[in-house]
Amino acid sequence: MPKVSAEYRAARREEVLDAAVRCVAREGFHKTTMAHVIAESGLSAGAVYGYFKGKSELIHAISARALSGFAEVLEAVAVAPGPITPALGLRAIMSEVERMSAVSGGAFPKVVVHAWSEAARDPEVREVVRTNVDKVHRAWLDVLARAEADGTIAPGDHTASARALVGLMPGFVVQGLLLDEIDGASYVDGFEALTRPPAG
Repeated sequence: MPKVSAEYRAARREEVLDAAVRCVAREGFHKTTMAHVIAESGLSAGAVYGYFKGKSELIHAISARALSGFAEVLEAVAVAPGPITPALGLRAIMSEVERMSAVSGGAFPKVVVHAWSEAARDPEVREVVRTNVDKVHRAWLDVLARAEADGTIAPGDHTASARALVGLMPGFVVQGLLLDEIDGASYVDGFEALTRPPAG
């Protein structure tokens, strides 16, 4: 029997996660069952359980996937050439939200909201979410430190500002699910208008 490569296993695992994301977007975490995921994936039960032992493992993996990429986006901003501003970091975050929503067929925002809701009741999911939120907070601190060095923001302790910036992404995701007229570019434009000093 041919040996299955690590790349093949990783790709199949992502297929199962993709199927689970679609199920959660439709049904929520509580109504989604392993049977739903198996049917959605088109794989055998044995194949799916070979990657995830049960629904709990799937929930944790979905939650991690939904939130894990944003720190890396900000880390790239923090080392980008040219003067850095908080709006530049926020624009990168909004672009990533919209990209992930597009590639998931609109499932991403719904799954993110479900993950935050699940974090309120499941300590393990809460730890997954908190770990990723803390990574994003640290990445925002790096962006703000760079902005201070570039002279685009005032010097000081940016801990609270970084927390406020972390909260802008969930606000965008929730409003995007409720309102038709919101988009990443106008959202950042609004933030930038608030932080722009008055003329004269």
